[in-house]
Amino acid sequence: MKKTILTFGLISGAVISGLMTLAMVFSNQIGFDRGLVVGYTSMVLSFLLVFFGVRAYRDNEGQGSITFGRAFGLGMCITLISCVCYVATWEILYHFFMPDYFDKYAAHVIEKARAAGASAAALEAKAAQLRQAQAMYANPFINAAMTFIEPFPVGLLITLISAAVLRRKPRVPSTGSAQPVSG
Repeated sequence: MKKTILTFGLISGAVISGLMTLAMVFSNQIGFDRGLVVGYTSMVLSFLLVFFGVRAYRDNEGQGSITFGRAFGLGMCITLISCVCYVATWEILYHFFMPDYFDKYAAHVIEKARAAGASAAALEAKAAQLRQAQAMYANPFINAAMTFIEPFPVGLLITLISAAVLRRKPRVPSTGSAQPVSG
């Protein structure tokens, strides 16, 4: 089970990290609004490995059967490894390659609110809210925790679906003797 968890967790983590890095390289072309769609699509793609990992365990190590609980636990372990890879990648990208990311994001949010016709008071309130969030984001522990909760719900949902779809009761071996059916 450990081998399955590590294999599929690290592959999922590599996929989510690689796609995030690629998206950050092209972030100016993608933009913040489409970046959200690209980011969550990347998460779904990477968490498909939860399904494949649970199925591989069921078919290879579980002799074709797996309970919902075991499938859920296996999927959650794969999800957690993938999420940790996501957080590690984001922390490296954010601190070493994009230290101005939050400034650009805040400017985007303010400009979007201004274009929507927000009042000066609403713009100032939004700016104050963003400054507070940026100050919290400067704390590496809060930054990591907030980053972790971005992909985790997606992984949890895919884990629940995978466990429900892939659960299979053990096959009962037939004894070879047929019982007559009384009518």
